[in-house]
Amino acid sequence: MGDPIFDAGTLSSLTTLRHERSRAITAENPTGEPGRGGMAAGVLGVGRKGSPCLNDIPPGGVATLADIDGPGCITHIWCTVDEKTTDADCFVLRDLVLRMYWDDEETPSVETPLGDFFCCGFARACTVNSMAVCVAPNRGFNCYWRMPFARHARVTLENQHVNAIPAFFFQIDYALMDDGLPADTAYFHAQWRRQPVTERGRDYVVLDGVSGRGHYVGTYLALSTLERYWWGEGEMKFYLDGDAEYPTICGTGTEDYFGGSWSFARQSGGRTVEQNYCMPYIGYPYYSRHDGLVRNDYHNDDVPPQRGFYRWHIPDPIRFERDCRVTLQQIGVGHRGLFERSDDVSTVAYWYQSEPHGTFPALPDAASRWPR
Repeated sequence: MGDPIFDAGTLSSLTTLRHERSRAITAENPTGEPGRGGMAAGVLGVGRKGSPCLNDIPPGGVATLADIDGPGCITHIWCTVDEKTTDADCFVLRDLVLRMYWDDEETPSVETPLGDFFCCGFARACTVNSMAVCVAPNRGFNCYWRMPFARHARVTLENQHVNAIPAFFFQIDYALMDDGLPADTAYFHAQWRRQPVTERGRDYVVLDGVSGRGHYVGTYLALSTLERYWWGEGEMKFYLDGDAEYPTICGTGTEDYFGGSWSFARQSGGRTVEQNYCMPYIGYPYYSRHDGLVRNDYHNDDVPPQRGFYRWHIPDPIRFERDCRVTLQQIGVGHRGLFERSDDVSTVAYWYQSEPHGTFPALPDAASRWPR
């Protein structure tokens, strides 16, 4: 018998009847109440697309996207936000902060810029096709991480942008569970970090301060390379259950951790060109040298290369009983061999654990999150 929370939604689970009630929260039905979807009145009349989005979220404003009494489980989140209209708006995906709270906790279990949570770092949308996160053209953000809660769930969006957000469209699908949650249920967590200039010889910290029982399930990496030559020799390390100087799990290189090899490279016209890809559990969906600012059809290409990657440990979660720490080396290779690098690194760590969770580091302010 599989896990009633995490096995739900698979093809094999569709033949089993469950004691659950499906609900959805939107701007038109903010409470998810049954029989009250699409009731708002618009230009076409009552129930004819009267209020499909949240309007004019002011700078500094916090919108509550969901406030749900449990027990239950969020099964899918979809959202989108207006395309940029000014230079300042190109940062909006890092200026919006997504937070999630389980069972009336005071500190969030999820805290990350909106774009990075959906594998779109650098405040730039890209197409993502994976098991856990899908981003469809244009800025159609989808998340399929299952998010159980015993008593309560609250999802918020804070606007730290300089302008109001004129329209934010969203739908949060969830199930209320008549039989409650199993005693060993793990709760979903996600945390964003950034180090604009990593320190040579010191591993970048993806995740730290995690205590309790759980499993690490994913990494999103947004990397701006600041030095010459190949950048991807650094190893991903997982320190588990008391590991001190050396980790239990240590990979063989950054491109290896994200499922690639040999620099993702192909030869084209005498040049080495990296190849993008999206697969169910691994992906390199984004590469750009553009700064994102567009004036009169002109954009600046004189910026450090930007690369975005994801790796989902869904079939191979990394289990821990007491604690977990995750780091990534910044090591490159050039004509003289391996060398310690310094780059601009941002990450989102995704994991499940028993509550309570440790205190997250303070989220940097909006300007400190802007892409280089």
